[in-house]
Amino acid sequence: MTDTALKPAPSLWREREGALPNTLAIGYATLGHTAGLALLLADNWWLRLPGVLLTGHTMVIAAYLIHEAAHYTLFRSHAHNRRVGELMGWICGAAYCGFERIRHMHIRHHRDRADVTVFDYKAALRRHPWLRRLVQALEWAYVPTVEVIMHFQLVARPFTRAAERHRRGRVLVVAATRLALFALIFAISPVALLLYAAAYWLLLTTLNFFDAFHHTFEQIFTGENDPVSMDGRDREYEQANTYSNVVSVRHPWLNLLTLNFGYHNAHHERAAVPWYRLPALHAELFAGSPRELMPLSQLLSTFHANRVRRVFDDHYGAVGEGPRRADGFVGAHGVSFLTVP
Repeated sequence: MTDTALKPAPSLWREREGALPNTLAIGYATLGHTAGLALLLADNWWLRLPGVLLTGHTMVIAAYLIHEAAHYTLFRSHAHNRRVGELMGWICGAAYCGFERIRHMHIRHHRDRADVTVFDYKAALRRHPWLRRLVQALEWAYVPTVEVIMHFQLVARPFTRAAERHRRGRVLVVAATRLALFALIFAISPVALLLYAAAYWLLLTTLNFFDAFHHTFEQIFTGENDPVSMDGRDREYEQANTYSNVVSVRHPWLNLLTLNFGYHNAHHERAAVPWYRLPALHAELFAGSPRELMPLSQLLSTFHANRVRRVFDDHYGAVGEGPRRADGFVGAHGVSFLTVP
């Protein structure tokens, strides 16, 4: 028997220990989403309401799996990461610009240590005062209008900017498939389509909340490939302006609800570490250092208090000291890795 024959076959996964957690996460996002849609179509409201939660949450997990795929932490093969990223993008309604573009802009976020965004929604709204007031009123009512605008601009830009005309075909194909799904749901049950909208509200609100309080970075509006000055944004700056907003410290298993995305300092310190190893990495790097860890209760309070101010503030605010240190943390808007391309 040769030495080659004795060697184990290469793993499909980036790490062999990732086989079970990644299979469960991808299976939950796909099969769970299908089950959630089926529950929305049920005649029984005791099934429909859990269907809203399941449909919304599977979209949240799908979104965070896109993030994992963007860092190539799921599979050994870049192609496999890309395929899963594209599938998850369709599940959570973020397939209009394509996985590679999402990945490119998210890697820029790490490399440039800034929230690099192509579309300046603030400038667009300032040109239309009536629209600005409407958006502020809707955000006051907890309608994630800025997130909706950021998703819509991905659909609209290929038809309004000559430089992005090559993306029109993709937008039309994705729109056609999603509209076909919505038409089918409506034909079976118009109520189910309203419930799907509620599930999508859950997705956008969840992503908006956690994205709002990851950083006090500078938000830079620029072209997809335009370079930006680092201007002193070194690794020390990166950690000093990054915060971890975990769901629970006492019950770490609850952080699986966001695929451990809240361990953001650990992620920015070692971006190639997969989601299932982030809690251990956080404990290794930041044990006994509470500065980076933002209590969920404080963030919920400031999320509520600054929900209108956040729409147009040019700065994310600052984190203070003491038990109410998050009060001045206004937070970010329009920085989701799904919509900045």
